[in-house]
Amino acid sequence: PSSAPGGVSARHWNSVGYGDGFRVLKHPTKNIIYSEMQGAANVWRYDVDKNRTTTVQPQPKKGDPELRFNWNAPMAVSAFVPDRFYMGSQFLHRSDNMGDSWTIISPDLTTNDKTKQDQANSGGLSVDNSGAEKHTTIFTIAESPLDQNIIWVGTDDGNVQLTTDGGESWTNLSKNLVGIPKNTWVYHIEASVHGKGTAYAVFEGHTTGDMKPYALKTTDYGKTWKSIISDDINPKAFVRNIQEDYINENLLFLGTELGLYVTIDGGKNWSEFTNNMPPTAVHFIDLQKRTNDLVMGTHGRGVIIIDNISPLRELSPEILGKEVHFFKSEPFSMTEDSGFSGSFGAETQFVGENKNTSAQIAYYLQKRHTFGKMEMEVQDMQGNKVATLSPGKSKGINIVSWNFMMASPKMAQAKTLAFSGFTAPRVAAGTYRVVLKKGNDTYSQEIEIKYDNKSITTLAERKEQEALTHTLFNMVEDLAYMVYEITEIQALANSVMENNPKAKKEAEQYFTALENLRKDLVITTGDNYVASAEPELREKMGDLYSNVASNYNKVSGASQANFELISEEFSKAKKRFEAIKEKEGKKFNSVLGKHNIPKPEIQTKEEFLKKG
Repeated sequence: PSSAPGGVSARHWNSVGYGDGFRVLKHPTKNIIYSEMQGAANVWRYDVDKNRTTTVQPQPKKGDPELRFNWNAPMAVSAFVPDRFYMGSQFLHRSDNMGDSWTIISPDLTTNDKTKQDQANSGGLSVDNSGAEKHTTIFTIAESPLDQNIIWVGTDDGNVQLTTDGGESWTNLSKNLVGIPKNTWVYHIEASVHGKGTAYAVFEGHTTGDMKPYALKTTDYGKTWKSIISDDINPKAFVRNIQEDYINENLLFLGTELGLYVTIDGGKNWSEFTNNMPPTAVHFIDLQKRTNDLVMGTHGRGVIIIDNISPLRELSPEILGKEVHFFKSEPFSMTEDSGFSGSFGAETQFVGENKNTSAQIAYYLQKRHTFGKMEMEVQDMQGNKVATLSPGKSKGINIVSWNFMMASPKMAQAKTLAFSGFTAPRVAAGTYRVVLKKGNDTYSQEIEIKYDNKSITTLAERKEQEALTHTLFNMVEDLAYMVYEITEIQALANSVMENNPKAKKEAEQYFTALENLRKDLVITTGDNYVASAEPELREKMGDLYSNVASNYNKVSGASQANFELISEEFSKAKKRFEAIKEKEGKKFNSVLGKHNIPKPEIQTKEEFLKKG
């Protein structure tokens, strides 16, 4: 999984092979995985559902020469014939039955330089031979995603080979390459989805001391090539992989020894991707079509995922000329996954960060915002503020997360902290407007929010939960305002008791009556830990609100019954407050008027709640 409760840890991974395995491929349609170990000594076909493994490596038959497999032997699967499986030695091997039988469909595609095949003679005091020294081998295989008969092959001794008829004939394109030293390792070929004759090839020469980055593109089946390396790339960042975008032909990703580079103009200009991406060696890149996520395998055996590269697809010279541009987004889903199933005591395990499940609001700034105000908020379609966000102010692409939450309710003031007051209600599904105010200018973008399609709650049950959340939210704030009114009146009564002996009696009676009520509304003694007091109405109401607001299932019968109880208690408290104001309050106010003592300026409920 790319996400799991508590993060992706070692226990979420399963072994699909052994040894110094390098390539692992998924069958296009079946739950079957291919993997291999050092030099195709073993190649496995693993049936995940049946937990069965079959060894399927190509083996020489009578009349075949010894097969030379690279230590990291290349494999490929076909997009046209699901059971078709390719492997490369010095020959290209093809199986149409998932490796049960093999056919060689090429001549030796390498230089077949015999001087590079003599492992026994190392020239040293002892034989320097671990078995990993096989040379003049195929290292990369790429079937065209547009035509099953077009197959590109690259070797570790500099050959780029092409067949356009499924292996009946082959053309060595090496003589057409430009700017590539002879015999430089062809590390990866990317067959394009944008044209049958289009492909990218990257070359890697660091084993001979050549650290330069090399990447070429052809659009005419390898007859001509052009370099797509610019001066923006570190001159020592030799290249191991390239990935094209399936939508925007000019969007390319380059995996180098010193990190990831991105171009939006087909390679004329490159930028190093540095957003939470270290300058580590990127050995392999793949684009997850379903989610538009860029997945990288790095030299540290880490997996790094860039979530949703869609904004990069949208970039163009026109957009780069704008001061601000909001990128389009697909509807965001409000996930309802449980946090359970995480493990305890994971000190000795690695834990990978989960994918961000919040709405990702992406926008472009032509320049870094330095001076003046810059604010961002989410509004409903009537223009009411739903949430306040902190905007990114950096030059380039900024991404701001919104967790679909509105502001938390204002809780009644008390001696202790009410943790339920930190619960923010989630918005209902629908369309919302993101508004960015930058100086005197305003920019906006509409986004769509959906309920989790895996939800176990019906729409009617969801609406009931949202309605009760709204009702409880308002009750919590009504209680907060009531307690505010009480404490403001008490502050005046206390001042009168201290400074106006003639009004002390009425002030004391009013203060005491209010204090008796306040003690039933909120906790007035102790703390949250050692001397904790029994919960009062605020705690009971807040806990119910928090439970309903944070639970996306239907409202339980227990919660509904508890709501009726708390509603009745709150109704009684409000009547009790009105009775105190009518009796002790009137006497107190009469004395204030007689002695010209000013009444307190109590905020309206709207003013009180606006202060937050």
